[in-house]
Amino acid sequence: MSKFLVAGFWLVVAGAVLAQDPRRIVSESQERSLAKSQRYEGTLEVIGSSSKVSIKRWTYQRISSLGTSKAILRFTAPPELKGLALLIVNHPDRASDQWMWTPAIERERRIALQDRSTRFFGTDFSFEDLEERDVNLFDYKMAGEEAIDGAPCWKIESKAKESKSSQYSSSVLWIRKDNYVTAQVESYANGKLARRLHYSDLEKVDNIWTPRTVEVLDAARNSRTVLKIEKLQYNAPMKDEDFTLEALRRASF
Repeated sequence: MSKFLVAGFWLVVAGAVLAQDPRRIVSESQERSLAKSQRYEGTLEVIGSSSKVSIKRWTYQRISSLGTSKAILRFTAPPELKGLALLIVNHPDRASDQWMWTPAIERERRIALQDRSTRFFGTDFSFEDLEERDVNLFDYKMAGEEAIDGAPCWKIESKAKESKSSQYSSSVLWIRKDNYVTAQVESYANGKLARRLHYSDLEKVDNIWTPRTVEVLDAARNSRTVLKIEKLQYNAPMKDEDFTLEALRRASF
């Protein structure tokens, strides 16, 4: 057997092994989305249970690698939220640290773990939903296969390890087989659906397949938030000092 056939054979074997290992699938999904930094402008359409619609906007910046990344999110609209900001410092072995800056009172406060399940300022994201989902903080098992938006996906159940404080008792992830992009996440609390995040409008940006639309459903409130990601950049120059409490207090845009 030629070395080319041998190499091809082991690539097939490696692919088959990967397809049977849920942890490796999730890890591969994260690795394919790696970038030194990320920034975008987001428009959020919040649709309440009464179908009332409100529009919010924020900017988002992230630096460093998975597990140790830092991010700052700042509202730019509406006027009553403008300047409000959130600093997220992720850790590879525990829940993130989060601080919120409120310009009206010129003060930051740390977001306590018990408050991570609350809604983030009128959106259907909770504070926990905004932190990084590191593969090492969860246990995984295969739950079959299912198509999302016509794309075949692996269906994977996950549960947070004891070191990860979470409002959710379990989650189900759908990861596309063609490009390893997460297509949907359903998170459960006490056996009931709490939130569903649906990712769509995929676009390849700097060789990274990226959903440009994220829709989150708050099942208990029967409300939805649709996030449209605009002006997305990967690997833009950023500095660590832009992701500190001092930087959080700056309300420049």
